[in-house]
Amino acid sequence: MTPTLSSAVEIKLLAAGALAQVLGELVPQFEKDTGHRVSVVYGPIGALTDRLTKGEAADVAIVSDRQVDELEGSGKVLGGTRVDIARTGVGAFVRKDSPKPDISSVDAFRRTLLAVPAVTYADPASGGAAGIYVARLMERMGISAEMNKRTKFDPRGGLLMYQLVASGEATIGFDQISIILTQPTGELVGPLPETIQNYTTFAAGIVATSHQAETAQAFIKFLVSPSVQERMKARGLQLGKS
Repeated sequence: MTPTLSSAVEIKLLAAGALAQVLGELVPQFEKDTGHRVSVVYGPIGALTDRLTKGEAADVAIVSDRQVDELEGSGKVLGGTRVDIARTGVGAFVRKDSPKPDISSVDAFRRTLLAVPAVTYADPASGGAAGIYVARLMERMGISAEMNKRTKFDPRGGLLMYQLVASGEATIGFDQISIILTQPTGELVGPLPETIQNYTTFAAGIVATSHQAETAQAFIKFLVSPSVQERMKARGLQLGKS
């Protein structure tokens, strides 16, 4: 039932940037269905978690499942309100309509990286999950020293990496698949090989200082409804947990 104007409220949502495209479609639907308003702030999940830890006011947070657990533990998210929303993996992308390098196996992935003149991904310091993981993966594979020489980091974990690939300054980039699928200048090569894949599960929780917990809970319930989950799946956000 749609609330009257006098009972409609506005909630503030802090959400991972990987969800920007799909939430940009879903939030207006929730607002239309309920009459409530949702003010959304996007960012890297590490940066959003830090803001909540420092006491930023909000009603709903959507970050990684691990970070929601940490926020619950520190009392920043209400205990028992965590709900897993979806997950996405890390993928590689190239300039649209350009040849796709071979990343079909770990060996092929390694050969491709060492053969291209430049790669790009989010600077791990920006707090983006994909950038942090790819940097650690390079270390595990023993090629970080070589790859750092040919890596053009995106300092804010935003769209610069896509511009670098589109302009030819970097041959291949890495990001969460749900983000790659939204970029008109980039084209998904494919997910990382399963044995070195890393999935981020996004989870929602109600912020402990929220004055609109009932509406926040209704929004989270909306996100896990079957029709919404199908729309997320079409945007590279898999159903359920790994």
